[in-house]
Amino acid sequence: MSERVKDLEHLVAYHQQRYYNGEPEIPDAEFDLLWDELARLDPANPLLSRVGSDSADGYQKREHIIPMGSQDKAADPEAFLRWAQRVGHDEYIVQLKMDGASMELQYDSGELLCGVTRGDGMIGDDITANVRRMQGVITSLPGRFTGAVRGEVMLRREVHRAKYADKANPRNAANGLMKRKDGIGAEDLEIVCYDALESTRDDYFRCEEDKLEWLAAHGFHVVEWVKFRDPSQVIEYRSAVAARRDAYPFDIDGLVVKGQAIDPDDMRRSRPERQIAFKFELEEAASTLREVVWSPSGSLYTPIGVIDPVRLAGTTVKRANLVNPRLIRDMDLRIGSRVAVTKRGEIIPKIERVLENPPDAPAVTLPETCERCGTPLLDEGTRLSCPNQGCPKRAYYRLRKWLDVLDIRDFGDAILTRLFEAGRVTAVADLYTLEEGDLTRFDRMGATLARKILRNLYACSTVPLTRFVAGFNIEGVGPLIADKLVAAGLDTLSKLRGASPDELARINGIGEVLGRAIAQGLEDLAPQMDAVIASGRVAIADPVGGPLLGKSFCFTGTLSTMTRSRAQDLVRKAGGTVASSVIRGLSYLVTNDPGSGSGKNRKALDLGVAIIDEQAFLALVKRAEEID
Repeated sequence: MSERVKDLEHLVAYHQQRYYNGEPEIPDAEFDLLWDELARLDPANPLLSRVGSDSADGYQKREHIIPMGSQDKAADPEAFLRWAQRVGHDEYIVQLKMDGASMELQYDSGELLCGVTRGDGMIGDDITANVRRMQGVITSLPGRFTGAVRGEVMLRREVHRAKYADKANPRNAANGLMKRKDGIGAEDLEIVCYDALESTRDDYFRCEEDKLEWLAAHGFHVVEWVKFRDPSQVIEYRSAVAARRDAYPFDIDGLVVKGQAIDPDDMRRSRPERQIAFKFELEEAASTLREVVWSPSGSLYTPIGVIDPVRLAGTTVKRANLVNPRLIRDMDLRIGSRVAVTKRGEIIPKIERVLENPPDAPAVTLPETCERCGTPLLDEGTRLSCPNQGCPKRAYYRLRKWLDVLDIRDFGDAILTRLFEAGRVTAVADLYTLEEGDLTRFDRMGATLARKILRNLYACSTVPLTRFVAGFNIEGVGPLIADKLVAAGLDTLSKLRGASPDELARINGIGEVLGRAIAQGLEDLAPQMDAVIASGRVAIADPVGGPLLGKSFCFTGTLSTMTRSRAQDLVRKAGGTVASSVIRGLSYLVTNDPGSGSGKNRKALDLGVAIIDEQAFLALVKRAEEID
């Protein structure tokens, strides 16, 4: 046995153990590279047929009804096509591959008997008490179903961010929560099911599709799935899902592909041959960090890493996102660090981790004062910002935000910058004192264009409270957060101003830090808000309820069943809001081409906005009408 094979055996076994116990040290894509190299050098190695084991000391052990084997993997279309040619399925059932913790729900005569973790693939831990508290668990089934339902224990991304951000990712958090002896946190977990087996009858299910329909009909939360005839359709679907994977509420890391026919013998193998995990590609490259530049946006300063050029996803990358100061500290990132760089969603370059720090590498220094007003910057770990409400840079950004949120056309950066630098417009209320002569005195600004700009500005005279508040650019408050405030009953400006930081913090999705920021922002900006209302040009619309209250939509491309204006009317009548562009906090981008590389699609992926098609939009509206 070569030394490299020995090294690979050790690495695969070590990282497999870390993965199944919720403490992975390397990304899945990096583990897959180690696995593939071992398979190439020593295809008969027994480690390749061994199932990784999770463990939770102190729990009763229980045998699985069918083995919980690991799946073969395909990391690229070529490997998938080789598998498809070998198995020769006539039809493909394609499911999202949920990135959670495997679970087997065992039933006896229709009653839930126990919930069993993966364990070593044959025997797992009985954590039934916690399982009964999880979402999506059906404890009693009609009929006398005896057998197993398979699923993944998942934690929604939004819950992870809100309550368990100290864990590296939702899967790590889910692994820890589901095995807590006191059961605390189990209610935040959800079991998403993908398979079932009736152990007393071989003909209980006709096909794989029948299983999934049975699961859904009996109230289980079922993994999203489709079916295709041709392998090329599966490849195209994988690309489309990968492009919008950040829009899903759960972490997914690929697809599971199987045939329509049920094959019990294959299911009992430690590594089934007639299904495969078609993983997403996470292209990664190593580079060296040369500099960190700080990009100002409003009051925030965002770090951007300047790296030696590398090729990723078909483009040359020279700059990569570093998110915030805390990430820099947590990674111990230094100037000269060797770093691993990926493209999230094949779009956004990001430094994932430090590979090596040279001994003399200097630390990354943070700017100490605002470049525009000289105020000492405030370092809050996840944010580096200028706290000066009167900072000119902050004031300009608020003006730009107001015009964007209210969707005021033709008022571009060029004319706004001229007005701002001339001192004519420094606060939002100043916009509503403009006259035609204020614009025509600038070069290349004729009377016709000036009148058009002012007409568009004054046409937006009645503004929903959510847009009014979001337009003042209080830190952390976009349309989505403003919608949450209104949906919580703070549906007038006076109610908002009267809410204490503690009251704001108790609203779902707000929290203590943002609650304080909202209260402080409303207090600091009260004179500016009052001045806008006093101008007589803008009024806040009366509160409007509705089943889509708190939801915002942007439409792009051609709709097939109605005009865009009709779709926008449906949203507004149900209490939702409409945006003309993709902005932070948007609930949905509606497009009949969700897999395209258009600018709006790319921005939606960048901001984590859900991308849905017209059919999904109509389903939302229909549900809203039924609720109403």
